[in-house]
Amino acid sequence: MVHPTGIFLLATALGVCALQGQAELPARNLAWLAGGLVVFAVTPCIFSRRFTLPLCLLAGFAVGWGWAAWRAEIRLAEQMPAEWEARDIRLAGTIASLPARFDRGERFEFQVDEILTPNAKIPTRLWLSFYTLGWRGEINPTPPPRAGERWEFTVRLKRPHGRANPHAFDYEAWLFERSLRATGYVRNAPAPVFKGVADWTNSSPMLAVHRLREKLRDHFSAALGKMGNAPYGGILTALAIGDQSAVPQQQWTVFNRTGTTHLMSISGLHVTLVAGLAGGLLGGLWRRHPRLCLCLPAKRVAISGGVLAALAYGLISGLSVPAQRACLMLVAAALALLGNRQIGIGRILLVALTCVLLFDPWAALAAGFWLSFGVVAALCWVGQRQNTQEAIAEEMTFAQTLRQRSLRYLRVFLHTQWAATLATLPLLFLFFQRFPLVSPFANLLAIPWVSFVITPLALLGALFFWLPLPILSFAHLLLTPLMSMLTWLADMPMLTPIAPPLWSVVLAGCGVLLLLLPRGTPGKGAGLVMLLPLLFGQTPELPSGQMRATVLDVGQGQAVLLETASHRLLYDAGPGYLPVGEDSETQIGRDAGAQVVLPYLSASGARALDALVISHRDNDHFGGMNSIVAGVPVKRVISSIPDLPNRFPNAEICRKGQNWTWDNVRFEFLHPPVEQTLRGENGDSCVLKVTSAGGRLLLTGDITAREERRLLAEDRAALSAEVVLVPHHGSRTSSTLPFAAAVGADWALVSVGYRNRFNHPRPEIAARYKNLDTRLLRTDLDGALILDFAEQGITARRWRQEERRYWRDKAD
Repeated sequence: MVHPTGIFLLATALGVCALQGQAELPARNLAWLAGGLVVFAVTPCIFSRRFTLPLCLLAGFAVGWGWAAWRAEIRLAEQMPAEWEARDIRLAGTIASLPARFDRGERFEFQVDEILTPNAKIPTRLWLSFYTLGWRGEINPTPPPRAGERWEFTVRLKRPHGRANPHAFDYEAWLFERSLRATGYVRNAPAPVFKGVADWTNSSPMLAVHRLREKLRDHFSAALGKMGNAPYGGILTALAIGDQSAVPQQQWTVFNRTGTTHLMSISGLHVTLVAGLAGGLLGGLWRRHPRLCLCLPAKRVAISGGVLAALAYGLISGLSVPAQRACLMLVAAALALLGNRQIGIGRILLVALTCVLLFDPWAALAAGFWLSFGVVAALCWVGQRQNTQEAIAEEMTFAQTLRQRSLRYLRVFLHTQWAATLATLPLLFLFFQRFPLVSPFANLLAIPWVSFVITPLALLGALFFWLPLPILSFAHLLLTPLMSMLTWLADMPMLTPIAPPLWSVVLAGCGVLLLLLPRGTPGKGAGLVMLLPLLFGQTPELPSGQMRATVLDVGQGQAVLLETASHRLLYDAGPGYLPVGEDSETQIGRDAGAQVVLPYLSASGARALDALVISHRDNDHFGGMNSIVAGVPVKRVISSIPDLPNRFPNAEICRKGQNWTWDNVRFEFLHPPVEQTLRGENGDSCVLKVTSAGGRLLLTGDITAREERRLLAEDRAALSAEVVLVPHHGSRTSSTLPFAAAVGADWALVSVGYRNRFNHPRPEIAARYKNLDTRLLRTDLDGALILDFAEQGITARRWRQEERRYWRDKAD
């Protein structure tokens, strides 16, 4: 029978989740919260049972909605004024997290204790970057800050702002969840001043935890460094203390392509394993002393010790959502056992779900939240029918059932793996639009090896870090063959459907529940039918002669996807996010190609590119090319870079007059001319004009005023277009008045980064287009720009406006 409290808790969780999809916060948040609590309190006393469940549902939803809105309102109140962006601010505070290392320095949470710049208004918690290496290779003489230290910094800040694209990581939501209300970097002048180590007894106990985590990380680095070559040392560090910054991008790619990413971070399985090992060891030792058992039963000691060990491991790991869920479930189960009460695993899971969302309402924004609770819910659903079989098995003697027990444990493990695979399928399609076909086999090998061998060894290495034992070297030795196997499996094909609509994900979830029912259950086969819309969804095709142009938000760079009825062309590949001097060939994955372009291509159903045009050599246009070429088949590469054909056999040089037609849409290069000697510089940019039944689009690269004058002299009429991609991101060296007037565009698109150091687009350039009655759209303010060229006309969609959320920075 459904209990009203369970309905109330479930509705509370739904209310918290529902609020995260709102564009604006509702009014009277505390009224929602108080009203829901009152209704829940008086319902059993006043109303009959027939009305109890519906009223508990409404009351719980109101409580969750009001609680989440109230928490969000408090967090939004700490907004940084725009006038203090990009200004030097002197402040003092504490390093409040484990610094995450990257190529040129580290990033950390900074708790502001004192603002030294007069009248400055900034939030109390910041996300700062500290650069140990400058863009030109200069070394910062100041040592990197460490967790728990107090420093006096000069910083430059900006409000939380991330790239806004369909089917991409929401950086602003990530910052908002962690209450980081401004981001920035530490300036070298005036020099930072070290103020000592903070006294955690007067501030936060987590400072001591983060200092311990950093000491353990240093120990891992030193111990593995003695091996000379320890490519998988970052994985051991991630499993022990939850720091994933040392895991290279190439290894994350392997984990993503094999479906084993969940194992390489501290998950609920690892937390539960620690609790079981600690509780079993403590209970066994306690039983060896009868006097202790007389004072306190060994069972209670084992339960309490296991929970305390799990909580300690959760703290050391940084309390990720899976760790929170596991700790809360263990605490609820332990309280029930210590109180001699029988509570079902489903109710424990529901309590953990509600507690996680009340503690962190924004946890629902992370894919890991849904994957974590979804898998555990599926396992609970499957595990409900295991009790009868276990009871029968217990009645059999050990001699009779040794073989049967082994087979039963194997069947349970395989069935559990099957349930977990099915449960994650709809969620993986929703969040990532991919499912590795080798995932079940890869997890079959990796789960027991990582969970019962590698993770315990990594924890032993952290627990006995003061002893000169080769524990970590041994763990690395055992991890190597597994990584070799996963690397080989990563080359296997993946299932990559289009981004499914929400209704198909819900339908597939119901189908999964049916498929996990016992064998012989009537209607079980209908579950397969319910999965079909998820597996075989189709994107609506464009009619012949029509076109769609998507200017992706890649920061300070450029990437434009052009789609016709059956062809796709990508104009520029976005920037690479690499320091000067690094080899981009070996750093695939750390660029806009991998982080923005490829996810969008996958979600939109693009399995290949018919053409990739790289306008010129600059990093902000060329940087993502290697990742794109490695990620999808590219039939043609067209560029102004003269040596590119030496690297790619299908590459060719763009020249004026080249043209072709796809699906009654004409593509033609207007620049560079045949006689021009190419070096791949700004003035050599490939200028592409696209003509469809719905209008014309002019893509200009980074041409300057000189090339604009040349184009005007050669064929002024050819420049006319309804939409233009503003030359050189709106630099003052381009977009001359004669050129802009000759184009005569209704829409001018600018692909720029928020608060970029070049101040693109320049105010005078923006004013120039405005004076020509041209509407200016910017990726830094509007997010990705999607323009449909239909016979009825051109329509433009701005992603920030279309997918508004209350925590996102609003376009001006």
